[in-house]
Parts: sequence; structure tokens; C-alpha cells
Amino acid sequence: MSVVHLPPGILFCLRSSPLVILPFSVFWVLQRILGQTIKSAFPPWFIVVAPLAVPLSIAFGYSHFTRRAVRRHAAERSAIMVPCVQENRISVSRRLVRGFEVGCPADTFHAWNEKYGYIYSYTSLLDESIVTAEPEHLKAILSTQHADFPKGPEFYSITQSFLGNGIFNTDGDIWRSHRALARPLFKKERISDLEIFERYTKNVLTQIEQRHREGYPVDIQDAASRFTIDAATEHLFGKCVGSTFTRFPYPPKSGHESSLPVDTHPSDSFLDASAGAQKQLLLRMLMGNYWPLGEFWADKLKLLRRTVDDFFEPVLVDALERKGRGTAAPHTERDEKDFVSLLDRLVQITDDKTCIEDGLVDILIAGRDTTAALLTFSVYMMCEHPDMAARLRSEILERVGTSGKPTNEDIREMKYLRAFINETLRLYPPVIGNSRTAEAATTLPNKGGAPYYIPGGTKVIFFPFLTHRRIDLWGPDALEFDPDRFLDERMGKYLTPNPSIFLPFSVGPRICIGQQFAYNEASYFLIRLLQTYSSFSLAQDAMPSEYKCPKNGASTSPMPMDGEKINFAPYSAILNAKGGLWVKMETESAVSVI
Repeated sequence: MSVVHLPPGILFCLRSSPLVILPFSVFWVLQRILGQTIKSAFPPWFIVVAPLAVPLSIAFGYSHFTRRAVRRHAAERSAIMVPCVQENRISVSRRLVRGFEVGCPADTFHAWNEKYGYIYSYTSLLDESIVTAEPEHLKAILSTQHADFPKGPEFYSITQSFLGNGIFNTDGDIWRSHRALARPLFKKERISDLEIFERYTKNVLTQIEQRHREGYPVDIQDAASRFTIDAATEHLFGKCVGSTFTRFPYPPKSGHESSLPVDTHPSDSFLDASAGAQKQLLLRMLMGNYWPLGEFWADKLKLLRRTVDDFFEPVLVDALERKGRGTAAPHTERDEKDFVSLLDRLVQITDDKTCIEDGLVDILIAGRDTTAALLTFSVYMMCEHPDMAARLRSEILERVGTSGKPTNEDIREMKYLRAFINETLRLYPPVIGNSRTAEAATTLPNKGGAPYYIPGGTKVIFFPFLTHRRIDLWGPDALEFDPDRFLDERMGKYLTPNPSIFLPFSVGPRICIGQQFAYNEASYFLIRLLQTYSSFSLAQDAMPSEYKCPKNGASTSPMPMDGEKINFAPYSAILNAKGGLWVKMETESAVSVI
């Protein structure tokens, strides 16, 4: 028997219908009674207007009652209310939407930080939230009070049709089971296998060299995306999808016969679906629980998820067939460390394709997108700071030369490389913001004063992007790109006594499980790139004007648009360069490491 799935908008209206249907019914009954008993009736316009006014009156009354109750509860806990943005709902909504449209949502929140401090609340047309950039709040939400701040039902509702029941949008036992399944993949012996990175770095360097010989710049963002998806699929599936074998695109203004990829590849549809899902997720988050009204007749994320499932289909079918033939040993007969991939582990536990796909999609998208962003902005900083790129290259060549394959020990000993990566993560964290929901009424610390009251059910948004750029936390040079801050006395002055000011991988029970894998992957790629090329510069002349940042002057503002040479992609949950990052690279000699 097939299950009928109603469109999101219809379901939302059905669930909300009692608020509208009941008043209409009551007034209709009263109309009939009054008309029959006292020969009096409501005028027709009243029968329409009055019932519509009822839910609005209820909403207004409930909001007023709730505010009074919240203040009373706060007083009972000797807590204070969070400052509220003094703008009307329409103004707040416009500012939020504008920030996402231009790819700079943090600009809006930074402006409110300047006016209201580092914790405040706002009320838009469809949402009420608290925003914080205080490190002690991030520590509480993510670590010391993590049980009080789960992902929450709203986040699950927004993401479920794309992420399913995965590690990033569930809580409780489901989340714990997903994390337990993934944990063995990121044990030291697994992430120390650098051969995966070597194979796909070589493929990328081959493609870059081809474009270099032709005289064209390379889109490093595209190259990093292909590199990370190949490395991730081999690590998770035990089989690479071969994205790095596809010829790279030409720049939009190159004059080449095609500014798109010369070859198409199955991974292209996956990458497009992932980018589309990020945009749709952010649109839903702006609408909160009212998101079904924006996708009234069709769930747009469900359509994108089908594309992702099609991408998984060949390897998933193959794994299930192998299990059916008995060529994969039962889960109970194999040691955890012998499992080849996450796919292998999931297939041994269940035959449910949806469950397996849910387990794969979250980790693949999160692991691939974030590391690709880290590599993109690392190269961007190499372009902007050639002296630092030269220092990086010097450290690398001193350790492994121009052709030696780096080992895990080599990577550990390259202190400036790690500092460079950390500084990139500080100023350009791949995930600029996140959120949790207060499960019940609680408080957040307030240094030097009464704690802040957080009502139950409140969404709390936090921005590592803004926390990472605060001058009062990082010193007067916080807005300068300077990897030495992770090596000199500033480390002991700012970060060591307050580690919550730097959270690119989160913290607490939900800390990024692939943190060290990402460090190894990014380090290996950058080492091999710098062994081959000695100078890097942005190819702005090859890009359309809409891809370039209109504000190229120097600035001390933590707002991302100021002082940048690139635009950030709009409606992207992961920090990306709009139109890619087109880079020219030069070698010191004709010697190739390939």
C-alpha cells in the first residue's frame, strides 16, 4: 500500500486549520441561532472579518502574556533579560534577507553587536531568536550545558527532508548511534593513511599543470571541491568517484569555447545538489517553523536529496549485492579497525537503503564542503600575502624538498603550516554560524552580573566568525591575517587562557569528529601544491565584475565584504567565493613533482 505524501504547504495549513476553522464555525452557529431566536444576525462582512481577527488576537494576546511570564520567570531565577533589537519586524526581516542575498549575513549581526553588545535577541516576521558571540556562551551551549541546548525540533523539521535522520540534525540516541558508527573511521591509524591524499593531489596537480601550460588560471575552489570529494568517497565508501580525473573548467572571461567543465561527471550533479540544498536550508531557517509556506506545493529539499541518492546508488547497490552474496563478513566476525568504510559498516547493520543513505550524506557533505572551503581560503591568503606563502614554502622545502612525500611526522613538525591553517580558520571559518534550541528555561553566564535568562524553546544563534574577529578577545591586530599569533606570546596571552575564542571545529560532545582528518587533508594538499608552485596571485581580470568585491579598500571592520578582493557566495551555509577563486600560479623551475 503506497503512502500519500501531501505537499508541505497543505500539511502546514491542515495543522494550523483549527485556529481558522473553529472561529468560522462558532460565528456561523451563532449566526444561525440568533437568526432563528431573536430574528437578528451578523452582517455578512462580520462573518468573514471577525473569525480572521480571532487568531490574530490570540497570537497578540499570547505574545503579550508570554513576555510577561518570561520576565516573571527571569526574576524568579535572579536573571536578566537579553537586550532586544529595537527595530520593527519588517526592518529586521529585510536586514536578515539582505545579508544572505549578498553573502554576508554576519554583517547584520555585527552591526547589532556594535549597538547592543555581544548577546541580544531579535524578532522578525517569522522568527524570534537570541544571538551571541560571547565565548563563555559558546562554551556553555556546546559543552558545559550541552544537554540544555540540543539541535531541537525546528532544526530537524527544516533539515530532515535533505539530511534525513543523520548525525548533524538529530539528538539523543539516534545521534549517539550515528556518531558511534562513524568514530572508528577517524581513529589515528585510519586518518594517518596519507596515500589517499597523495593519489588525488597528483590528479589535481596534473590538471593545474595543464591549465598552466595553456596560460589559464585555475579555479582553486573547484579543484579543492574535486579533491575533497574523491578523498572523502574513498574514505567513506571504499571507492573514489573519480572527480579529479575530469578536466577542470576555464575561467568565465577566458574567451575559451567553454567556460564550463569540458567533461561532465556524476559528481557534478552531487555538487550542484549540495550547493542548492545549502541555499534552500538557509531560506527555510529565515522562515523558521513557517518554511512550508515557502515550498507550498513541493518540498524542494526532497527533490535535491533524490539527486544525492542517485549519486550514492551505484556504490550502495554494489555493497548490498556483495552482502547478499556473502562476500562481506558479518559485522560480528570482523574487528572494527578492519572495516574498509562507513558504507561497509552500515551495510552490515541494515538493508534499509534510506537509513544507509542518511548515514552517508551528512558526513560526506560536511566533511567535503568544509575542507574545500579551508583549502580555498588558504590559497586566497597565499595570494594576498606572498611573503607568508614564501615562508610556508621555505618550511616545506626544508623538510621534504621539492619532491618528497610528506609523512605524518613531517606534517606535525611543520609548525608554521599549522599556524597558517589555524589563522585561515580563524578569519574564514567554513561554518560561520550555527544554532541550538533551549530545551527548557535556562540561563547563560554573564561575567560581572546576573545571568541571562533563556526561555524554553528559544533558538540561540552563535557566530564563530564574529567571535574569531573580536579585538577585545584577540588583541588590537585581530583583523590582520598573521599566523604568528599561534606561535608567539599572543598564544599564551589570548587563546591559551580562553580556548573558547577559537572554535572552528566546535567543542564538547558534538565536536567535529573529522577534525584531525581535515588538518591532515588540508596540510597534505598545501604541501604538495607549494612544492610545485612558488607564487600565487588572484586572476581578477578573468572574472566577471559581479564576482569581484566592490569594496577593495583597506578596512579594519570584521564585516567580510570590507577589504576583500572577492565576493562571498549568497545563501551558502559554508563560506564560499562567489564564482570561484581563480588563481595564477608560477613555478621557480620546470621541475615537476608529478
